[in-house]
Amino acid sequence: MSDDDFLASFENCTLAGTSFHHADHVRMAFLYLSRYPALEAMQRFSASLARFAAANGKPDRYNETITWALLLLIRERMARAGGRLNWTEFAAGNADLLSWENNILKKYYRDETLSSNLAKICFLFPDKPDRVL
Repeated sequence: MSDDDFLASFENCTLAGTSFHHADHVRMAFLYLSRYPALEAMQRFSASLARFAAANGKPDRYNETITWALLLLIRERMARAGGRLNWTEFAAGNADLLSWENNILKKYYRDETLSSNLAKICFLFPDKPDRVL
């Protein structure tokens, strides 16, 4: 599916929720960050993701901390690459962002923090003692 079709089907909630996995979330975040200034991308992607989760009967799955932390990591990686990568190139060079099981956020957050109700509704800063900003 082309980037434009992928983004459109996500935004109008016609993309099958059962086939939208972690790597797809990362791809979608990459597309938003490629098309909009960072703050606008965060706002648009967060709103669209919450709407998509609700449309798929899982409004409780949206997690602001996970969403924003991944957006910020993706943004940093894009900037380090000079903003010149397409999705395929970005994915090839950033495999650590694509795995949910070995999620990069585990380096920065305790499991109980990421699964908390507060993390779902409000961005929380990293809380692992050796990784705190």
